[in-house]
Formats: sequence, structure tokens, C-alpha cells
Amino acid sequence: MTTSTSSDTEKVVQPFPASSRVGALRRFFSGRETGVFIALILMCLILTFASPNFLTLRNLLNVGRQVSLLGIMAVGMTFVLISKEIDLSIGSIYAMVGLGSGILLTMQFGIFQAIILGLILGAVLGFVNGWLSTYGQLPSFITTLGMLSAVRGLALLVTNGQPVTINEAFGISKPVIEQFYFLGQGQLFGIIPMQLVFFIIVLVIGYILLSRTVLGFQIYAVGGNEKAARVSGIRTKNVKIMAFVMMGILAGLSGILSLAFLPSGQAGRTGLGIELDVIAAAVIGGASLAGGEGTMLGTVIGVLIMGVLRNGLVLLGISPFWQTTIIGLVIVLAVGVDKWSRSKRTG
Repeated sequence: MTTSTSSDTEKVVQPFPASSRVGALRRFFSGRETGVFIALILMCLILTFASPNFLTLRNLLNVGRQVSLLGIMAVGMTFVLISKEIDLSIGSIYAMVGLGSGILLTMQFGIFQAIILGLILGAVLGFVNGWLSTYGQLPSFITTLGMLSAVRGLALLVTNGQPVTINEAFGISKPVIEQFYFLGQGQLFGIIPMQLVFFIIVLVIGYILLSRTVLGFQIYAVGGNEKAARVSGIRTKNVKIMAFVMMGILAGLSGILSLAFLPSGQAGRTGLGIELDVIAAAVIGGASLAGGEGTMLGTVIGVLIMGVLRNGLVLLGISPFWQTTIIGLVIVLAVGVDKWSRSKRTG
């Protein structure tokens, strides 16, 4: 008969050694997202003491809804930035797809058909950006800057400069209107805003694609060293095009959800300047403009910093003119903290 020794028993019941716990803490604090995460926590603590309304469930859910569309597009921008490209046209795609889907609804298309056709349009516009930036050998900055104006102009032509409104006066049936409104204004279980639900779904899919698939590996490889990736057999141009296509789809999805929340939009105003907020959120979260760096965790932290900051300034009654200045300064500060944490890791 076998007997267990005291040392065997100790191995079974002994908790994780202190060295393992210390190692886990070191890995956390040396992570590339630590700097901006600390900045987010400090911001939340300050706003909690400054405004009694900040930490309420209602306000936190409101922040979640407010950052959702920005966050959905920031997920796509993370893929583009990691691949060492940039997309300045997403505000125009946001408007074109959202208003285009609205026009289809007024033409008696079903809600499913209008959304799918809108997302296909977003994918096509993203493909054009990607093709011109790779096979067309044009810098993505120039390509998407041109597409920013071209797609906005196309939206103005399609709508004739008139607002697109989703209501029964435009011949849309009441059941379709209610279903469409639910996408932007509804609440899951009567609590969670649907826009936030869409953001969470997109974020999870983005995380899986970036960190658990071959495509994610290829995007990091292309952004880190395109020549080496090409030599290793990766079709670098196709990988970059895929990143732009995903960006187009997500910008289009955000445009559709925006129209579902505020069921009226005009091509000359919808999504104007939103690309700057999206790029800022992704860069704050650690996505490098030089390519090869970025994570979904960092992106969501960057998005939350932008959302919490805007919400806090409104709660504190800060003038809109000062809000723009403060947001710019905090962006610089957050990136500075992140830069400091990186230098500590590599120093």
C-alpha cells in the first residue's frame, strides 16, 4: 500500500508562491497599457469627488452609450494603424453608409436589406482605400484624405444636400421604424443601451481576430516589418486591404447606429471631424502611428478616456470652448504617461 509523504501533501495544498504573485504584478505594471489605464483611473477618481452624479449607474451607462460609436470605429482603426496605415475618410464613410441605408428604408427596402447593403457599401469604400494605398502605391494619408472629400461629395449628391429622416412621413412602415429605432435607442433587458451592446460585440470579435487568428499575426508582422513579412510569404498588400475593409464596415455600422439613434442626418454635417477623435482614441490606447503596435485592451482604454473626459467636463459645467482645449491637453498628457511607462520598460 502506498502512502503520501508530507512533501506531497504540501505540494497539493500550498497556495501560489509569492514569487508567482509578484511576477504577475510585475507583468501587469510593465504592460504597455498601464500608463493610460492609470490615467483613466485617476480621471475617474477626480470626477467622482468633483461630481456626485458621475459614479451613478445611469451616468456610467450613458458614458458607455456615448463612447460606443467612437469605440466601434476605433476597433477598426486599431487594425489599420497596426498595419502601418491610416484612414482619414471614416467620417465620410460614416455619413455615406448611414444616410444611404436610411434612403433605402425610404425606398421600402426591409431593415435587414438596408443594413446589409449599407455595410457592403462600407466594405467597398474600404476596399478602394486599401487598393489605392497598396496596389495603387499611393500613401494612405493622401488616399484617404482625397476619399474624405470624394465620399462626402458623393453623399451630398445622393441626398441632394437634403436631410434624410426616418419617420412615417417618408413612407416607412411603423414596424420597420420601431425596429430601426431599437438598434440605436433601445435597451437590452431594459438597462443596457443597444449601442453599447454592439460595441461590446465588435470589441470581442476584434480581440479574437487580432490576438487569436492568423490574420492578426499577419497584421502585426506587416506593420512591424513589411519587407520581412513579404519575404516570409505573407501577402502584405492583401493584409492591408483587409484592414481597410474592416475599417469601412465598422465606420458604416457606426453611421447606421447613429441614424437609428438620431433619426435624421445631413450629408454636410454627419460625422464631420469624427475621424480625429477615432485616431486620437486609438493612439492614446497605444496603437502606434509607426505600425506594429497596439491592442484591443489599449484601444478600449483610450476610448474610455475620451468618453469619461467629455462626460466629466459636461457634468462640471465647463464651457464648450474650454472643453476643446482641455481635451487636447489631456490627450497629450495621456500619451506622455504612456510614453514614460514604455521608456521604463525598455530602459
